[in-house]
Amino acid sequence: MSKRNTQANKAAARERLRAERERQARKDKARRQIVVGVSIVGVLAVVGLGTWGVMQLNKPSHWEAAKDAKNVTEPKNTSGEDGTTVVIGKSSAKKTLELYEDSRCPICATFEQAVGETVHKDVDAGKYKIQYIGATFIDNASNGEGSKNALSALGAALDVNPEAFLDYKYALYSAKYHPEETDDKFKDDSYLIKIADSVDSLKGNAAFQKNVKDGTFDNWAMKMSAKFDDSGVKGTPTLKMNGKALTDGQSENAPMTADAFNTAITAALKG
Repeated sequence: MSKRNTQANKAAARERLRAERERQARKDKARRQIVVGVSIVGVLAVVGLGTWGVMQLNKPSHWEAAKDAKNVTEPKNTSGEDGTTVVIGKSSAKKTLELYEDSRCPICATFEQAVGETVHKDVDAGKYKIQYIGATFIDNASNGEGSKNALSALGAALDVNPEAFLDYKYALYSAKYHPEETDDKFKDDSYLIKIADSVDSLKGNAAFQKNVKDGTFDNWAMKMSAKFDDSGVKGTPTLKMNGKALTDGQSENAPMTADAFNTAITAALKG
C-alpha cells in the first residue's frame, strides 16, 4: 500500500470520527433540550396546580358567596329589607311574639315539641302574631351547613304560604325528624324534602322541591342569619314581646312547657 493511500485512509477515518462526534453532539443537545423542556413543563404544572390550589382555598364557599350576594331572592310573604321580616298571624292581632330559633338547636326542638302546638293555636285564634328570626350559629360552631340549608328550605316553604312555613318548621323540630346537634343531617336536600312530604301543602310540591335543590333562597337565609347576629340575642330559643324576654319564671330561660308558656304569654299580652 502506498504512503499516499495510507494518508488518505487516515484522513477519511478522521472525517468519519469528526462527523460522528458532531452527530452525537447534536443528539446530546436535543436530549438536553427535551429534558429542560419537560422540566419546565413539570415546574409550570406544579406551579399551576399550586396556584389553582391556593385559588380554591381562597375562593369563598357557597354560603360565604350567598352571604355577600347583592341581589337577594326573597320568599313570598315577607317584608322589610331583603325580605327578612317574617310576620305570621292575623292582621287584627295587636301584639307580636318574636321567636328566635336555630333549626339545629336541640333546645329549640324541645320547645317546639312541648309548646309549638300551643303557639300555633294562639296565632290561629288571633291572640298575637309571631315574628320569626332564624339563626345559623350552630353551623358556625361546628363548620356545618344544616342550619343554613334548613333556613333556606324554610324560605321555600314560606314562598308557598305562611301555614306551610309553620307546619314545616314544626316538622323539622319534631321528635321523628330532628337530628342530634352533632349530626348535620339538615345539610342534605333529600332529607329536608323527605320531612316536607309530611306536610300536606308541601308533599310532592315540585316548586318547593326545586327551590330547595336549587338553593333559591340561600342568600335570603344568610341575610336572615345576619339579622339574628345583629339582634343581640345570644341563644335559642329566645322569645320576646314588647321588647322583653319571656322566661319560665324561675330563670332567664325560655318557658319549656305549655303551662309555663301560657303563664308568660298571658303576662306579656297584658303588659
